[in-house]
Amino acid sequence: MLKVLVLPVMIVVACAALAMAQNVPLTLKDCYRLALARSESIGIQKELIKETEGLMLQSLSTALPKVAFAYSEKWQDLRPNNTFGGYQPEAKFTFSQPLFTGFREFAAVRASKHIGKQRAAEFKRAEQLLLTDVSDAFYLYSSYQEDLKVQEDIQKILADRVTELKKREALGKSRSSEVASAEANLLRTEAGIDSSRGQMEVAGQLLEFLIGQPVDQLVSEPLPQGTEDLPSLVRKADDRPDVMAARESLASYKNNITVARSSFLPSVALTGNSYAKRSDTNEGNNWDATLSVNVPLFNGLSDVGQVRQARAQANEADLKLSQALRMAALDIRNAFTKLEAARKNFEALSKAVVASDRNYKLQAEDFQRDLVNNLDVLQALVDLQSVRRDNVAAATAVNRAYWALQVATGENLK
Repeated sequence: MLKVLVLPVMIVVACAALAMAQNVPLTLKDCYRLALARSESIGIQKELIKETEGLMLQSLSTALPKVAFAYSEKWQDLRPNNTFGGYQPEAKFTFSQPLFTGFREFAAVRASKHIGKQRAAEFKRAEQLLLTDVSDAFYLYSSYQEDLKVQEDIQKILADRVTELKKREALGKSRSSEVASAEANLLRTEAGIDSSRGQMEVAGQLLEFLIGQPVDQLVSEPLPQGTEDLPSLVRKADDRPDVMAARESLASYKNNITVARSSFLPSVALTGNSYAKRSDTNEGNNWDATLSVNVPLFNGLSDVGQVRQARAQANEADLKLSQALRMAALDIRNAFTKLEAARKNFEALSKAVVASDRNYKLQAEDFQRDLVNNLDVLQALVDLQSVRRDNVAAATAVNRAYWALQVATGENLK
């Protein structure tokens, strides 16, 4: 009986734990960690690095010796005047070692190493760009949460105001039009709440797509404190992963020029055979070795074309490096300017919130003294609602601009 009860209890406990795990508020770092594990783009970059490692091994293998075992049996018509013929079995180990190929193998190995570093830098940049997507979705969802709180606060104030106006209307102190105006504003606020909830759900779906799990609540942590100096930030462009990837790509193409030039140089190779079994006529010759030298004289224009192609590719990579460096510097300047503008806007709106709140409270007090009418109070309340929502949007813009600047400078979430 006890065993029968244990399984349902375990299931209930597991479901409860899963529900609690889903309701745990997520920080930006939590979302970014989940997105890194979920992103297919990051997985593709990892596989590209493994692919490059395989390419480097292939290039290295061309400079290493090769060993093979071969076995053959040959039957040949035996004529009276032919001393070679009949049954000829042969078993041998073959050793081959390239001695000189115009430095082709070494250049190819160096090129593969640079490609590996390029892929690693591209992988790091892909992680940084993912942070931009996650932070945008995170703060967009958070802004709708905050915006809903603002609208729900205003909704409560308007509902209280409608109740108060109805009491005043019953006493003959307020007109019916004042009640109708307040009710209209209340309904308009409720419609805005429904619209914001729909937009928050869409933003939540985007964040859920990125992190791979449902989103319930988010926690916005304060941004790191510190001042940014534009000249020092621009200098970081040289070390940004995509710029480093372009630099490694250029080094790889320069090595390809050496590979192409090797076609004009002679090649030297050593080949040896160690026989385990031979026919009677060759019995006693247990090994042989061959030193071969190949000097290219004329191969049409193929080799010339390969060298020109390699040089053009290197020049193209050099231009791409210059472009990547200038674009990185431009990204940093633009991101810095947007962050500074967002901060100034947020500071101004924060002061406006304080002023609008004070104005509403003063209008409400004057209304109680019959110094102003209800329209003045409603207008002050609408202004307060608008500036508070603008302040939420401005705070979101600051957060997004901050992480955009971090990504532009090649920094990542620690």
